[in-house]
Amino acid sequence: MSSKKIKKADIRRQESLSRINRLDVKIPEGVSFSFRYYQDDKNKFSIGGRDAKYLASLLRRLRDLSQLNAQEIINNQSKSLRCHGIVWKNTTELNGFGIPNEDILINIPYQFQISANEYGRVHGFFSENVFYIVWLDPDHNLYS
Repeated sequence: MSSKKIKKADIRRQESLSRINRLDVKIPEGVSFSFRYYQDDKNKFSIGGRDAKYLASLLRRLRDLSQLNAQEIINNQSKSLRCHGIVWKNTTELNGFGIPNEDILINIPYQFQISANEYGRVHGFFSENVFYIVWLDPDHNLYS
């Protein structure tokens, strides 16, 4: 038997096993994060100039939160997460995020912290089990 025939047979068997494995794997449920509405055009919500430690902390926080569903995040009472709704009248951005059709698109805007008082906040909103990140606020500028 030639090596070409063996290789083709091996490839077909691997493809077949790959299809079976994909069907058997259940993707865990949890929050997904989207940057569809991400805005980095305001200096106060820019991460320009941040170091790798900031980005690593942000990615770890998003990874860890993706293990939870939206209600688990919203109802979490942990001081290290501090997820809560944003009341625009108490902020520097009285008109909200400025997203087209925001009043229809967003029920409640939320924020959570990246780590306990060190790397600021993430601002955005939930739509089902997706959190749309609008602003990254490393310096806590939304309330200053």
